[in-house]
Formats: sequence, structure tokens, C-alpha cells
Amino acid sequence: MTLRTGVFVLQDKDTLVPMQPEPFAAEVDFQTLLSKFPALLVGDQIDEDNPRRFLLVQQELPIGHEDAARRWSLDHLFLDQDGVPTLVEVKRQSDGRLRREVVGQMLDYASNFQASWTAEKMRSVFEATCIAAKAEGDAVLSEFLGPETASDRFWADVDKNIGSGKLRLLFVADDIPSELRRIVEFMNKYMQPVEVLAIELRQFTGQGLRTIVPMVFGQTQEAAGRKEPARGERWTEERLLAQCDERFPATDAAAARAILNGMKGFGLQLVFGTGRTSGSVYPLLKPRGVAINPAYLSTEGEGKVWLQLKHLEGKPVLGSVEERREIVRRFAEVRDSGLSEAAVDGWATIPLARIAADPRGVEKVIAAMQWIVDQVKAVGTSTRSGG
Repeated sequence: MTLRTGVFVLQDKDTLVPMQPEPFAAEVDFQTLLSKFPALLVGDQIDEDNPRRFLLVQQELPIGHEDAARRWSLDHLFLDQDGVPTLVEVKRQSDGRLRREVVGQMLDYASNFQASWTAEKMRSVFEATCIAAKAEGDAVLSEFLGPETASDRFWADVDKNIGSGKLRLLFVADDIPSELRRIVEFMNKYMQPVEVLAIELRQFTGQGLRTIVPMVFGQTQEAAGRKEPARGERWTEERLLAQCDERFPATDAAAARAILNGMKGFGLQLVFGTGRTSGSVYPLLKPRGVAINPAYLSTEGEGKVWLQLKHLEGKPVLGSVEERREIVRRFAEVRDSGLSEAAVDGWATIPLARIAADPRGVEKVIAAMQWIVDQVKAVGTSTRSGG
């Protein structure tokens, strides 16, 4: 009997390995794989313009019911970067419940979700998941969100999404039957503001290799047309400074303006962010063609200078612990900066109010940024303005 194939792996340029379809051995293996590798939910296929990223809140999540005797357990709960709860139900092709029954089960989960969960409760569950994995919840969340979104704002978005019924329902299986595809398309088209999709994860093996091929089903042009933009227009200097004047005390706004002027003095292109509600700006640094952004000015919250040093690891410059520690030391010269050793391997901020309160605070921040620029220029960069 000839096995079906269609996926090949090229090894050593001259060896073609045919990969054969192979079902997942057990549903729990399938579930564990998704918990460990959320990227298998292929966020770039869900949203090409702004690929979704997923943060695991919990595997095997209990969902309550108004009838106390009835309780269910959802396979996975994730949150995307905009705080949209993403409910995932996993079924193997061999499970006879893969069609209508699993749809009814997911609708039960979704209809009872709002009554069972709040952002505060979800945050506690997420932290418990991190503790079980021997990870620090704040660090995991900061790395997931990146520098432009504060954790408090993220959880506020989660609460807003729960309250408005904005959810994402994902049916995940190693084979999505045509009947389920049609049901999912229909639901995704008409269940505003809920997004409903199916993800097929096909597993192929051969000669000790293992390949997983994902594909998303259920998207329609009508459904895609009602998505809210996740990012806003790119900010400008005028718009950013106007927001500073509007949001902050005069002394803090003046500090922000002076820091921005200091950045302009570096002779580098300035990059303005695309945040929906807050602006940001930083000098473009590309040592040996690799873009880095160790420090930037943000109007988020009370206004702040962000340090994001964790992502410098492995970069052509400033990647060593000693160099990152030196960056922290220089910014920490701002009186009452609040910076600690933890900033060396993570994220940290200095509020504009503290910079403004130090008579030489702005000068110290600009000097620290200038030191970073000098290190980058020493290894070579092609980011001068006017090019």
C-alpha cells in the first residue's frame, strides 16, 4: 500500500525526505503542544495586517454554569495582545464529537464565560500558571506585551472585552471536516463581535523528523471587514508634543519636549510609534543592519522613558550583561529614578515627573541616550537622516 504524502523535507541539499500524515497519539499530547507553542495558532493567518500573538492563561479551564451541577472544562484559554479572550477547544479527527457536538459545547462555554470570568480573576489564574511553570508573571507579561502597552492597560482591555462579549473561539483539530468549516464560516460571519475560526494542525513524520502544518478556516471578506484596527496611524512630533501638553503638568511636558529635542541632536532618523492612544519616539539604531531600540520616550500613562534591554541579548552591540548594566547605571543617575538591577534583563521605566524633578534630569537622560548612540556608531551604522 502506498502511503499518501505531499510534504517533503530537504536535507543536506541532496536528500528529499517524504513525510507521511500521522495522527496525534492522544488528545492530551495535542493540548500540551498548544500550551507550549501558542505560535501553532498561526496568528499571521488569523490577521495578516497585525498578526495575533497568544498568551496562555490556563490549560483545562473550568467554566461555570447557572446550573451549579453543570460545569465544563475548556481545553485552553489564551489572550491576544489586545486582551481578547481566545477560547480553544481541541479535538482529534478520531473523536466522533468533532462536528455538531463540539460546536454546541463551544457555544456553551462562550455564553457562560462572561458570568464566570473577570479580568481580575483571569489575572490571578495567569499568575498561578506562571508560578506552576516556575516563571515570573510580570516578566512573562512584559515580554509578551512589549514596551508600548502597560500591564494595567492590558488588563483593563481584557475587562472591556469581556464586558462587551468580544471573544475569539478556535476549534483546533488534526483534520477539520467540511461540515465544521461551513458552520464556522457561518458563525464567524454573523456572530459579531465574536470571531469564530477553525485551525487544522496536520502532523507529518518521516525518518525521525516531525512537521506540523497549520491552516486556518472560517474567514470571509465580510467578517474581516468588521475587525477593529489594532494599531493606529503613525504619530508625528506635533501630535506627540500636543498630547504631552494636554495630558501632563507643564514641567513634565517641558521635560518630554527637551528629551525629544535631544534625540534630534543625535543626527539620526527618529521613529514615531503607531499606538492607538499613546505616542512614542526613539532614534533609529541599526548596528550592522540589526535594528535595536534600547530606550524611547512614551506618552503612555503619566509619561515616561522606557528601557527595554532584554531584547539586546545577542545583538551586535550592547548585548552583554556588562553593557546593559552600564546603560541602567547611566539612566539611574536621574535622582529617584526607581531603576534596579532587574532592568538589565527586562523592562523598566523612568516617569517624566521624576526626570523633571531632578534639575539635571533631562541632561542625564540625553547623556545616557548619547552613550548608547556612540556605542552603536562605533560598530558601524547607516541610519543618518537625510539618506
